[in-house]
Amino acid sequence: MNRPARTPRDLVGGVARATFTLRFDDRALPAESGQTVAAVLWAAGILAWRTTRGGGAPRGAFCGIGSCYDCLVTVNGRPNQRACLVPARPGDTVTTQEGTGHGELGV
Repeated sequence: MNRPARTPRDLVGGVARATFTLRFDDRALPAESGQTVAAVLWAAGILAWRTTRGGGAPRGAFCGIGSCYDCLVTVNGRPNQRACLVPARPGDTVTTQEGTGHGELGV
């Protein structure tokens, strides 16, 4: 039996209040009101959006609840924002964070 795929929204009957786009590394991504930056990135199939300062290893969401700092991104020029906690907003510019996010400071 071939059933159509169901989403969490289908299960609860939710409807997005508003849709908009944000930019991630010069790419327009669709977003819905109430989503975090991490949710927008996941929905677009992006699983890593930061590199570690010691070795440049890729990182994305780990805990998903704001306890760790693996999901750091730069949002509208502000580094070290936890993508799993920051609400996505219309017109946001999100960029991959490399190392500490303070490259211009040499930290």
